[in-house]
Parts: sequence; C-alpha cells; structure tokens
Amino acid sequence: MELTRDALEQHWLPFTNNREFKSEPRLFVRASGMHYWSQTGRKILDGSSGLFTSAAGHCRPEIAAAVAEQLQTLDFTPSFMRSHPGAFALANRVAALTPKGLKHVFFCNSGSEAVDTAIKIALAYHLARREGQRTYFVSRERAYHGVNIGGTALSGMVRNREAFGTLMPGVLHLRHTLLPENRMTRGMGATGAELADDLLRFVQLVGERRIAAVFVEPIAGSTGVLVPPRGYLERIRAICDRYGILLVFDEVICGFGRTGEPFAATSFGVTPDLITMAKALTNGAQPMGAVAVRDDIYRTILDEAPAGGPEFFHGYTYSAHPAACAAGLATLKIYENERLFAAARELSGYFQDAMFALQDLGVVNDVRGYGLLAGVEVKPGTAPGVRGGELQATLFDRGLHVKTTGDVAIVAPAFIATRSDVDQIAAMLRDALAEY
Repeated sequence: MELTRDALEQHWLPFTNNREFKSEPRLFVRASGMHYWSQTGRKILDGSSGLFTSAAGHCRPEIAAAVAEQLQTLDFTPSFMRSHPGAFALANRVAALTPKGLKHVFFCNSGSEAVDTAIKIALAYHLARREGQRTYFVSRERAYHGVNIGGTALSGMVRNREAFGTLMPGVLHLRHTLLPENRMTRGMGATGAELADDLLRFVQLVGERRIAAVFVEPIAGSTGVLVPPRGYLERIRAICDRYGILLVFDEVICGFGRTGEPFAATSFGVTPDLITMAKALTNGAQPMGAVAVRDDIYRTILDEAPAGGPEFFHGYTYSAHPAACAAGLATLKIYENERLFAAARELSGYFQDAMFALQDLGVVNDVRGYGLLAGVEVKPGTAPGVRGGELQATLFDRGLHVKTTGDVAIVAPAFIATRSDVDQIAAMLRDALAEY
C-alpha cells in the first residue's frame, strides 16, 4: 500500500493526534521477539511490550499455529446458550492463576469491556441480595478503566472524560496516591496509606449501604505508573469488608506476570472480589478480556435468579471466541513452560536499577516502578504532555518504542528481555533525555 495522504485519511486513529500523524506517519509493519520494524525498514526495540500486551515477545509461532488450527477447525461459536471446549479449558487455566476463591471467569473482548462487565456484575449481585440501593461506584483520581461508558465515568484522567459530558451518575473519586514525599521512591512509598480513608468519608456522605464497588488499579499504569503506598490496599480492603462493598482490581496492565506474580493481588497480598484482565491474556495476538469473580458472588446471582432463563443478561457476540481462547491457551502454556513470570521477577531488580539510574538527568522529574513496569516522568515543556509526545516520536525515530502518557514514559519490556535489552532501553532513553 502506498502511504499517500489520501490513503491514510479514511482510518480514524484512537488516542492519536490524527492531523499530526497523517502528516508524518510512523507505522509498524513487522514484529519478532523484542523488536518491531517500521515502514522504512528501521529495527525498533520494543520497550513497552506493544501496549503492555506482548509479554512473551512478538509473533510467537506457537500462538499463531494454535489460532490457525482453531480457525480451520471451528471458527466461531455463539456464546449465548452454546459454547465450545476451549472456553472452559481457558477459564480453568485462568482460574488456576487467580487468587483463591476467584474461580469463575466471564470472557469479553477487551479491558474496557471487562470493566463495564464488572460494573454490571456488582449491580446484579447487590440486587440479588436485596440491596439494590447500592448504586454508587468509587474510583480514584488519575485512574484509567477503559473507554466504554462505565469505565470512562470511573476514569480519573480528566481528558478522557471532559469531551463527553455526563456518562454515568453516582461515581465518586478517591484522591490519587502520587505524593511528593514518595518522589524517586523505588517500589511502594512509605507515605499515603491514610488516603484510603477517603472511602470512609464517602460512606459517611452517601450512606453505609449505598456503595456497590470500589475500582482500583493495584498499580495505576496508564496515568504514569503510580505504585500504591505501603498499607494502602490493605486499608481499602478492610473498609470494603466493613461496609459490604465489593473491591475490584483492574489488572488489565498488571495481570499475567508484570509484577512477577500471576496477578498484582498476589504480589501485594490483597485479594479483591473481582479482577478485570485483558492484554497479556493472549499475548496481544487476539482481542480478549475477562473478569474473574469470587465464588459466592457468582452463586448469589445464579441462585437468586428466576428459573427458566439466563441469570445474567449480559454478554458479547465474541465472548470466548474460539480463536481468542486458542491464543489464550497457547499463551498461558508459554508462560508456564518458559517460567516467564519467574523470569520477570528475576529481571525486575536489574530493570528497576536501570530506570532509577536516569534520575540524575536534569529533565527527569520522577521515577516510579515495580516489577517490570516503570514510569520516567520528565519536566513539562511548553505545555503538559508536549515534551512526552516529542520524546516518544524521537525515540521511535532512533529505534525504541516506548508508550508515553502526558510527560511520562512508561517502560514495560517483555518477559523474554535480557539484561542487554534493558541496557539498550536505558541507554537510548538517557541519550534522548540528555538533550533536553
């Protein structure tokens, strides 16, 4: 395809400055392992696992073969009143990785759909237990919970909401945990656990039996890697238990090994009632999301529903799509056979050392990180986000892909990365940042 301006015009890119992109397009045309290749033939080291998706590296032949075989055997199955063996096999594999008690898995097609599914599960659960007055939801400032109506309403990233007006009523936002006292702190900060008590204020504001669920990213990823302070998640869990509020962990970025364990809930020792997931579930090879649900929540919804029809009136045409399930099964097999979660855990110390070494650069405002996830925040330029956008373009042109949000470079290499890959990522970041 010839990349003329007219040829580019029909596609409306998401989360993109379309005018700028179409005047100077940067495209990926091939990928393998730790690398992409651009349309000009440049080899580009992937410093963000695609979009935190390709934890096992790009274009794994095992996944491609599994998807191809599935499409030639059973290409599509309705998930309403019917299913296929792969859906149950994958649900069992996922449930084996989730914290104890979260053993029921509802499949969808993205993290955004997973969040909106979790919202509806929470409402259905409380209604089934005769507490339908629980209609409030709590999220946090700087949160990102996808782009569907519910997830956007939960969002604490203002730019994601401001163009759309009122989306979903009854959403309250806790203060974020990015505190100056924890600046340049590796891992969990010492200050900020008391911010969890904002939830107590909301209970007092709307009533002890009015809040349905609290949505929390264990590590707020898309907003720039906000690692929770020590004791914060435990305090949120205790307040939820006290007032019958469901705790939902959004692990779309953290899930499947990013923190060195299958889920961040395991890394931090706090078990939620529901977990949303996507991205690395299929290594990014097929669209898929899911919600893991505590057993008694599932049982309550099923047991209290009238007989003779669906207990939960929700789902998607492509829920548990056969090709996506095949990709998920192949992906989880790679994670297990190659011990990639352990590999991520073992590399994380070296990776964090390399990222925090960048703090000596004058333009670096903060460094935050946990596991194989780090945020390098630069001081803003002429306006917030401008320097971050420039940095991403510069790095691409020099052979490094890194996701930026605002003025934060979010670094999250694949679990197959070597120390040499980490050194190269850090060196390219240093060279680019040193020019500011």
